[in-house]
Amino acid sequence: MDNLRLKWILGITLVLLLIPFIGTLISDQVNWGFFDFIIMGAMLIVLGLTINLVSIYVSRSKYKVLMITGSLACFLLLWAEMAVGIFGSFLAGS
Repeated sequence: MDNLRLKWILGITLVLLLIPFIGTLISDQVNWGFFDFIIMGAMLIVLGLTINLVSIYVSRSKYKVLMITGSLACFLLLWAEMAVGIFGSFLAGS
C-alpha cells in the first residue's frame, strides 16, 4: 500500500475524531471517554483500509460500488448499535 494513502486515511480519521473531542470539551451533551475514541478510531481506520483495498483490487466498477456500499452499511449499523442499541445485542450502548 502506498504510504500517501495510509497517511490520508490516518489524517481523515484524526480529523473526524476531533469533532467529538471538541464536543466533549465544549458541552456536557457529548460524553465520550478514552475507550470510545479508541474504538471509533479503530473502526474508521478499518473502514478506510477496506475502501482502499476494494478500490485497488476490485476491477469492475459495479462491484466496487457494491462492496464499498456494503462496507459503509456495516460500519453504520455497527456504529448505531454501539451508540444506542438498535438491535439490543451485547454491544448495545446507552
